[in-house]
Amino acid sequence: MKSYLGMAIVAICLFNSAEAQQISKKKFINIGIKGGLNLFNIINDNNVSYDSKVGVHAGLIGHIHLTRQIALQPELVYSVQGAQFDVAGVNNKINLGYINVPLMVQYMFDNGFRLQAGPQIGFLANAKSKTNNASFDVKNNYKKVDIGLGAGIGYVEPSSGLGIDARYNFGLSDISENTAVKSTNRGFQIGLFYLFQHK
Repeated sequence: MKSYLGMAIVAICLFNSAEAQQISKKKFINIGIKGGLNLFNIINDNNVSYDSKVGVHAGLIGHIHLTRQIALQPELVYSVQGAQFDVAGVNNKINLGYINVPLMVQYMFDNGFRLQAGPQIGFLANAKSKTNNASFDVKNNYKKVDIGLGAGIGYVEPSSGLGIDARYNFGLSDISENTAVKSTNRGFQIGLFYLFQHK
């Protein structure tokens, strides 16, 4: 847990350092909102496979220019993840809700396109198993913190601040609390974002 806390502190320090640099240069730090769809799965190391499950994500973003072409983008996003599988013809869903805090490093092209990659820490907010109409709380079966990496591409229309973002999230840490099987989150996200007063 100390290492997770350390990563969070480093991310906050980077954000504050960049913010201080921007303020000292009298440049505006952009704030925005984002939301979209997820297609996530849980990958197990015992060859038991699940099917991907559709979810949603929504939250806040910051966009901090370090140079003309390099930026930091910290985010605070609620994300519905998990997986699904069938047993004897009955569909079962694992619904995992995370508060994710990614810190993307972006390379910005002059035409509005962006390449991005960076670490992400996720905090488990809720976990439920659903079979037919029955739902069960399974939060104790999953670890409270998830560490991963994100990478993707984005585009922002310069004059409006409206953009699209596509990203793959690669889970690094074991999310399973009570079994010897290592399970990790993996998934795609695609969505829209809007940067206020984008320049």
